[in-house]
Amino acid sequence: TFQVDIPARLKQRGIHDSFHASLLRMHYPNDDRLFPGRLDSQIIPFDKFENEWAVDRIVSHCGAGKDMLFRVKWKAGDDTLLPLRDVQDLHAFSEYLEILG
Repeated sequence: TFQVDIPARLKQRGIHDSFHASLLRMHYPNDDRLFPGRLDSQIIPFDKFENEWAVDRIVSHCGAGKDMLFRVKWKAGDDTLLPLRDVQDLHAFSEYLEILG
């Protein structure tokens, strides 16, 4: 098993830094003239929608004012009650408001 240096943002997303020797291959640097746009930040949107990657939809809400909670359905199938501050910037929240009218 080999451990490689990977950016911290990849580790935060759950990408492991240890690999079995049979999975490793020789690294050849990218030729930007032949293959432009192959930076990991161009391929994988790390920052855009970082907090809503697993949200499927908002199903319901309860309470009022500061105590309002929203039932969030995750793409994994489970659901969680979250406060307004955690959902107000999600695309799913905008869709939920549209459904309510």
